[in-house]
Amino acid sequence: MKQYNTRAIMASLLICGFVGMFSETALNIAISNLMDVFQISAATAQWLTTGFLLTLGILMPLTGLLLQWFTTRQLFIGSLTSSIIGTLIAALAFNFEMLMIARVLQAAGMGLLLPLMFNTILVVYPPEKRGAAMGFVGLVIMFAPATGPTIAGILIEYLNWHYIFWISLPFLILGLLVGLKYLENVTDITKPRIDLLSVVLSTIGFGGVVFGFSKAGEGVESITSTVVVTSIVVGVVALVLFALRQIFMREPMMDLRVLKYPMYNVGLLMVLSCMMIILSSMIILPMFLQNGMRLSAFAAGLMLLPGSALNGMLSPRMGRLFDKYGPKWLVIPGLVMVAVMLWFFSHISIESSVAFIVLLHIGLMIGISMVWMPAQTNGLNQLPPELYPHGTAVMNTLQQVAGAIGTAVAIIILTSGMENYLHNSPAPSKQTEMANAMTLGSQNVFLFAMIVTLIGLAIAFFIRRVVVNHSSMNSPH
Repeated sequence: MKQYNTRAIMASLLICGFVGMFSETALNIAISNLMDVFQISAATAQWLTTGFLLTLGILMPLTGLLLQWFTTRQLFIGSLTSSIIGTLIAALAFNFEMLMIARVLQAAGMGLLLPLMFNTILVVYPPEKRGAAMGFVGLVIMFAPATGPTIAGILIEYLNWHYIFWISLPFLILGLLVGLKYLENVTDITKPRIDLLSVVLSTIGFGGVVFGFSKAGEGVESITSTVVVTSIVVGVVALVLFALRQIFMREPMMDLRVLKYPMYNVGLLMVLSCMMIILSSMIILPMFLQNGMRLSAFAAGLMLLPGSALNGMLSPRMGRLFDKYGPKWLVIPGLVMVAVMLWFFSHISIESSVAFIVLLHIGLMIGISMVWMPAQTNGLNQLPPELYPHGTAVMNTLQQVAGAIGTAVAIIILTSGMENYLHNSPAPSKQTEMANAMTLGSQNVFLFAMIVTLIGLAIAFFIRRVVVNHSSMNSPH
C-alpha cells in the first residue's frame, strides 16, 4: 500500500467535519431567538433544519458517483468552498431568506465532506487500523453536534446568534489550508456514465421521503396532511423505481450489490438503529428538561454535555478495541447497556434528580459508542475496494433517512401522548398538568427507542468479525 501522511489528512478532514456538524445543531438552540428576530412562525423557522436535512438527503446518494468523477482534492475543495461561503453568508445574514440560502450551502458542503471522509479512511488506512481511524470520525460525528447547543447557548446569552457562524469560519479556513497542503488524491477516477433518470429518481425518492417525514415531525395534525402523505408516497414509489433501475444497470449510480454482503447489512442496520435511538432521544430529552423540568436552554445543554463528550472521547478507544477484539464483544454489551438506560429513561419524571438524568445520559452515550463505529467499520470492511464509494453512499444516505424518520416518530409519539393526557385532564391549561403531559409523552418516546434497541440487539447476535483478505485489496495508484 502507498504511504500517506495520514495524520495531516485526518486533521484537515476532522476539523472541517467538526465545524460542519457543530453548525448543524448549534442553530437549533437559536430557533426561538430567530423567530423573534425575523418575525417568522415556528413552521417557517423549522425550514432551517428541514432544508439542511433535505439538501443532505438529495446530495448523499450522488456522492458514490461524484467520488468516481472527481479527485479527492477537487471534492474536498468544492465541499469547503461551499461550507465557507455558506458560513460567511449566515454570519452576515440580516433576513430569513439569506440564512436559508446559507444553510443550503452549508449542507451541500457537509453532504460532500462526510462520504469523502469515510472513503478516504477506507483507502489510506490498512484494515487493522481502520477501527481507530473511524473512531476519530465517531468523535466528530457525536461530539460536535453535542457541543453545538451548549456553545450556542453561551453565545446567544452573551453575544448574538451571528457569532455561531463567525466562530466557525476561521476553523473552516484552517481546515482548507491544511487539506490543500497535505490531502492527496486517493481514489481512481473511473468517470462512469451519468444516468440522468437515476439522478432524478434518487432526488425525488430520497428528497420526498426526508421532506415528508420532516414535515410529519412538525406535529400530530401534520401527519395526515396531503403534503406529508403525497411526498412520502411519491418518494417511496420513486425509490422502488430507483432501486430496480440500479439493479439492472451495468454501471449503476448507487451500486446496490453492497447489500449482498451479510456483515455490511448487519453493520448498516446497527448504524440505522443507533441513528434512530440517538435522534429520537436527543430531540425529546432537551424538550423534557426545558418544558417538563423548567430548566433553561443553557442548563439543558450543559446536562447533556458530559455524556456526549464522553461518547466522543471513547469513540477512538472503542475503535482500537474493535481492531483488537472484533465487533461482537463491544456491540452486544453496548446494546444491552443502551436498552437498560432507555428503560430507566422511560420512568423519569419531573421529580427525577438532575444527577440521575445526567448519569442515564452518560450510560446511553457510552453504550452507543460501543455499537456505532465497530458495527460500521466491520460492515464496510467486508466490501471490496471498488464498492467503497457505494458502501459509504448507501450508509450515509440511509442514515439521513433514518434520522428524519426517527425525529418524526419521536415528535408524533410525544405530541399524541401529551394530547391524550391533556384531553382527560380536568385542568389542561395548568402548568403542572402541562409538565405531566410532557413527562408522559417523553416516557413513551423512550419506550419506542428501547424497542428499536431490542430489535438491534436481536440482529447483533449475527455479527461476526470480517477478515479482510489482503491479497484482494487493490493498492491505490
